[in-house]
Amino acid sequence: MTHSQEKVHPPSPTPGSSTGNANPPGMKKVAAASFIGTVIEFYDYNIYGVAAALVFPTVFFPALGAVAGTVASFATLGVAFVARPFGSILFGHFGDRLGRKKTLIVTMLLMGVATLLVGLMPTAGQIGVAAPILIVVLRILQGLAAGGEWGGAVLFVSEHAPKSKRGFWSMFPSLGGGGAIILANATFFAAAIGMSDDTFVAWGWRIPFLASIFLIAVGLWVRLSIDETPVFAKQVKQHGTARTPFLDAFKSQPWQVLLATGTAAMTLSLTYIGGTYLISYGTKMLELPRPFVLSIAIAGGFAISVAVILGAVLSDRIGRRRMIMTAACLAIVWTLLLFPILETRSLFAFALGVPVTMFISGLATGPLGAFLSELFHTRYRYTATGLSYSLAGMLGGAIPPLIATPIIAAWGGFAFGLVMAGLAIVSLTCVLVIGETKQLDLDREDGVPVS
Repeated sequence: MTHSQEKVHPPSPTPGSSTGNANPPGMKKVAAASFIGTVIEFYDYNIYGVAAALVFPTVFFPALGAVAGTVASFATLGVAFVARPFGSILFGHFGDRLGRKKTLIVTMLLMGVATLLVGLMPTAGQIGVAAPILIVVLRILQGLAAGGEWGGAVLFVSEHAPKSKRGFWSMFPSLGGGGAIILANATFFAAAIGMSDDTFVAWGWRIPFLASIFLIAVGLWVRLSIDETPVFAKQVKQHGTARTPFLDAFKSQPWQVLLATGTAAMTLSLTYIGGTYLISYGTKMLELPRPFVLSIAIAGGFAISVAVILGAVLSDRIGRRRMIMTAACLAIVWTLLLFPILETRSLFAFALGVPVTMFISGLATGPLGAFLSELFHTRYRYTATGLSYSLAGMLGGAIPPLIATPIIAAWGGFAFGLVMAGLAIVSLTCVLVIGETKQLDLDREDGVPVS
């Protein structure tokens, strides 16, 4: 059965299925809580990526040399992406059984403790091989927390929002991710210009990690002040909760989980190449000044934020599918041009490359939260949404930065551009198969078939 033939249940009075334009009371507070919470949690997650690009090869992998040290540093970054699906299953289970609010509080606490301990970690020069091993353990904890964060934060908004504006309201967790990129890079930028390179490598990089404890306290206070979502509350009242959300998701909608993973892979690959890998590429391969590279990374954070808003708003008008397709088509072309442009080694080329990459990513990220929320049934939505996003993070976020350095060293930037373009083609194909979702109610009794 195609989407054009699918019977859509009549709207119910819950906010998540409302067809009117009026916003439910407290919607701005819900959006603000999701935005602030995601900014804080993914600030913690993103500062690790910036540090992995700038200082971790020297601090934790000094014996490996420049190229191998960078690969090892990004491998620790990739460990978190491997952990994220397990975090999605673990926290998705509790999110689908105990509620979105309680689970999001736990993920924030776990992320905060792991981040603080990274900032306190002795270097390889102080404790030897134990340092990189402990860093990997802490990165795994960050990955588990992140696996439960994004999907829950998206559902927290989408299950409160009116259907006609669900794309707009559901963008706020993703917009928080853009804010986290800005904040993370701005913190490192301030540290970089306020001290020498030697001082920054010696201890200055720890400041952003240690400062996160204050942000976590704010995030917990905000999340504790918000009520559970009405769509989840209705599910519990009328049907109870799923005993095994993970098994239910794969029993009821296995193809949707896989197709959603493929759809999200492209936007995550662009985000982590533009927001993390190119920082390392700009400073080490292109030998550009670190403050300049970080300032362009901040501009990239603004670019993705603007595009998230644009993509989300347009998705309420023309559909989630069309916006993601547009971004995928742009990504296919841009990824083939990106590294030949960067290899001119000019400041202008880098100042163009990072923001454009992030902007294209944002066009797809904007509608993605609503798209994934609409795709799955309430009883396992937290698990399925988080798992799809986390698996996409492994495919698009972990692998490309890890393989970029050796591929570029061996065959040049264009060869790596082909890999990125291939991921965009995968996403384009997957979203074409899934079809449109914006017309669907979140409290319906069925999932979404594929076309």
